Amino acid sequence: MCAENAKPSLYDRLGGIYAIATVVDDFIDRIMIDPSLNANSLVNEAHHRVGKAGFKYLVTEMVGWATGGPQKYTGRSMHDSHVDLKITDGEWVAFCNDFQNTLDKFEVPAAEQQELFAIVQSTKADIVGAAG
Repeated sequence: MCAENAKPSLYDRLGGIYAIATVVDDFIDRIMIDPSLNANSLVNEAHHRVGKAGFKYLVTEMVGWATGGPQKYTGRSMHDSHVDLKITDGEWVAFCNDFQNTLDKFEVPAAEQQELFAIVQSTKADIVGAAG
């Protein structure tokens, strides 16, 4: 395949880091106040312990990296970040619904949404029931 025929990276198709940061900003605001997530006292406590600005920065950095951008993720692993939170399948569904609502709000095209959800799904085993 010739370079000029190569499909742009997901990062580029999403509009780069500024567009990603805007979506992450909305998404983090959403999950921080989601009663379905905060019903888990461990998640609720984590939401109040972690500074929102820093959390948004790390998620933006991670999404940039995971979608093919130049960023390097410098945060803790998904397992280490979630191991003590006892996140359930129901909470995972609520998290994914929040993500879907954010993507829809910003009219992210279906193909890019599928790719983003594949990235998110790849982290589930490290997040849901990650104890141990």
